[in-house]
Amino acid sequence: MTIFCSHCHRPLQAEMSCLPRRGKQAPGASKPFRSTKSASKARRDQINVELQALRSLLPISAREKERLSYLHTMALVCLRLRGAQLFPPGTCGTAVPHASLALPHQDSASLCAPPADSAPPAGPVLGAELLSLLPGFLLVLSANGKLVYISENVAQVLGLSVVELLAQGDTVFDILDGRAHEDARKKLLLAHEEPGREVTFVSEMRTSKAFRLQHGGNRAVAVRGRFTALRWPASPSTAAFLALCMPVARLPADDDAGSQDDLFQSMHILDMTFTDVTESVTYHLGYRREELIGQSWYSLLHPEDADLAAAQHRAVALGAGAGTAVLRVLRRDRTWAWLCVSARRDSGGRAITCTSHCLR
Repeated sequence: MTIFCSHCHRPLQAEMSCLPRRGKQAPGASKPFRSTKSASKARRDQINVELQALRSLLPISAREKERLSYLHTMALVCLRLRGAQLFPPGTCGTAVPHASLALPHQDSASLCAPPADSAPPAGPVLGAELLSLLPGFLLVLSANGKLVYISENVAQVLGLSVVELLAQGDTVFDILDGRAHEDARKKLLLAHEEPGREVTFVSEMRTSKAFRLQHGGNRAVAVRGRFTALRWPASPSTAAFLALCMPVARLPADDDAGSQDDLFQSMHILDMTFTDVTESVTYHLGYRREELIGQSWYSLLHPEDADLAAAQHRAVALGAGAGTAVLRVLRRDRTWAWLCVSARRDSGGRAITCTSHCLR
């Protein structure tokens, strides 16, 4: 009698099959791993022990350690590790060949303090008294935009502590408004390609719920800084973006006309030459109306913002609708004013009207 395999239906000898028997496996074959409840619990306990050990090494108070979740613990540990790479203990103040480039209008010697014998800090150490004198908080980024250092006074600007801010993510783009990502990337790339060149961009940053309820939205911040080499020889791994983040007035929403005290309007022909401007421009920029008529809008712009303004101008002139951009404009006293400029082409198509909200 011919016996056929129940699997492949081929003729076989008695008590044979083309499938391997369960009791006879190849000598080198490993059994499939099955996790048990006890093994899973042992792994969780091991992870908890390691996280608690990492938490104990953080240079913060015991009360703050007790409030840290595992997510916050890992975020702080990663921040400290990145800071330790860029600011090795014992190298502050001696390893920066271009110390004057450390921060715009700041003394780089004040960025680093001698490390303590017990727990050397990873990153700049600034006293509370010095931080209180700054018009904003300090931010240090790695070459790829990772957060390396945030000064403690960030809570006064955003209403979030360093730990709460790190819970948003570990890059600067995680704490910025999504609309500013492209502009921030362009400015950081420009600064990275030309070390020492100062760049500035304005964006809303994430804030606490209490801050949003009190002020009606997130906080607009002007980020001004530059890339500099922290150790020599310079390389991407030793370069950092050191910035001062200063709060500005809240950016107007698309459907928010804003206070009339914070804006002025100007009319231009298609090449952006002034044809008229409201009298309130004197309060914001210091120019008389007669001084601006006949002048080019581009003659007042900051050189770094010329490309952004040109892109806005081009889009509006080609009929793409209204365009909005945050630009720096030269005041009469030779200082820079931050303006949120909304431009639109009139119905006749022969003129462009700009509504400028003063942010600072």
